[in-house]
Amino acid sequence: MLTILIAIFVIQIVYVSFFTLRMIMTLKGQRYIAAGLSSIEIIIYVLGLNMVLQYLDEPISLIVYAVGYGIGVLVGTWIEDKIALGYVTLKVIINDPESSLPNHLRDLGYGVTTWLGSGRDGHRLMLEVLARRKNCNKLYTSILERDPKAFIVTSEPTRLHGGFWAKATRK
Repeated sequence: MLTILIAIFVIQIVYVSFFTLRMIMTLKGQRYIAAGLSSIEIIIYVLGLNMVLQYLDEPISLIVYAVGYGIGVLVGTWIEDKIALGYVTLKVIINDPESSLPNHLRDLGYGVTTWLGSGRDGHRLMLEVLARRKNCNKLYTSILERDPKAFIVTSEPTRLHGGFWAKATRK
């Protein structure tokens, strides 16, 4: 019975990890990869469910199935964090309109667009910074090292067109 429980547990982790990755690929517009993952995912799902249904008289099998599902969510999101597909846009507002932060970020390879804005207490420098998602934390840290009081809002663009990154984003 221990072997069956371990198998149920592992199958659930793998199944839910595939499920999580498939959903992310679908949201990122990677239809064909998502379709391929879903084919594998459903095979794994049926195998795991079949095992649990064969041992319904053993409540521990259902508990292991549920715990495996929860851990599968964690593993799937961990994998997704590691591959970090796509891009992020950071909208940054800093108090010093003469700040060297935009040029510093450009020197680091980020796409930066700036303009002046008006806040409650005067002019502010507004930045919009495009980066690969896997570089988001590094970018965030670079901004806060230069200006710890920066106001930052992060979003994920769904489509990109034009700009100096156009060729790089198509790859």
